Amino acid sequence: MRGMGGEASGDERAWVRVVIVNFNGGSYIQSAVDALAAQTEPRFEAVIVDNASTDGSALALVLPDARFRLIAAPWNLGFAAANNLAVSDCALPWIATLNPDARPEPEWLAHFEAATRRYPDIAMFGATLLDAADPSLLDGFGDVYSVYGFPWRGGGGTPVASAPTEDIAVFSPCAAAGLYRTDAFRRAGGFDESFFCYLEDLDLGCRLRLQGERCIQLRHAIVHHAGSAISGRDSDFTNYHSYRNRIWFIVKNIPGPLLARVLALHLHHCAKQLWSARRSPRFRPMLSGLLDSVRGLGGVLRQRRTLQRQSVLSAKDFARLLAWDRKQWQHRSIVIIPEVALRDSDLPPVINLSAPRG
Repeated sequence: MRGMGGEASGDERAWVRVVIVNFNGGSYIQSAVDALAAQTEPRFEAVIVDNASTDGSALALVLPDARFRLIAAPWNLGFAAANNLAVSDCALPWIATLNPDARPEPEWLAHFEAATRRYPDIAMFGATLLDAADPSLLDGFGDVYSVYGFPWRGGGGTPVASAPTEDIAVFSPCAAAGLYRTDAFRRAGGFDESFFCYLEDLDLGCRLRLQGERCIQLRHAIVHHAGSAISGRDSDFTNYHSYRNRIWFIVKNIPGPLLARVLALHLHHCAKQLWSARRSPRFRPMLSGLLDSVRGLGGVLRQRRTLQRQSVLSAKDFARLLAWDRKQWQHRSIVIIPEVALRDSDLPPVINLSAPRG
């Protein structure tokens, strides 16, 4: 690791700690750090956790000034545990997460800071993610969770011009570039380290939702994201952790009156996906993830008892946070959460099991 020397000793007025977790991030990690150093809002501190990278990316990393520090983990802790480590001693009111394959535009943090004043009762904020390879396309406009048990980044792959022009309420932020109030993050227990990687941000957002917190997606806080550039969008690693963690998410977080429906719908579509993939290399990691999800249910059920006992959100209110329309899932739509009371008749009464293949 080399230091540039130059600008700065840390800013005592810092209001946010930005965390970047690196694992074999190649040239992406330096690009993320450089973009962070170029922010028009300089009042931050940054912690980079390197998860025992073997590609030399941590050794070659140039830290721009004293606001930045590097923590070298002895082994790959995973995204969840590495973030928790990075914020364990944080005394600032806000925590921002930034992926190493994400490059924020210069006013990203300035928009986040302004939002904390504009929405003083909000504990989570998401950034607008653009496709790093084609910035005319969205990579994500807020995380969406469906009654089928499948999440997605809203609007991924669709033209930026089709996105809302203003801030909206969404289910939760994508931690590729998210902002969390520190006290709420700690009260929720931080990221669930058993998830290791994938869906840990959705899980944290859901737990905060169950505690009564809300999330605003900021239209003008913009980050260019090369999604899954490091782990691989359809790799064995991604398939295994996605299939395992989706089951754990459902069992842990979904309120009782909805649990059977969401779990049945999800398993139905998982079975269809497994059958379709039975002759492909994806089959084994997908099946292993599902089997390991069952093996780990004991601990998940213990978490569920505590979480559901402490929840302040009714099953009816939680249902209003979900995407119920199959077309929304099929098209990976942006879903705006209605943060006002709805009549019971506003919810679809029946969900058909015949949905599009995931």
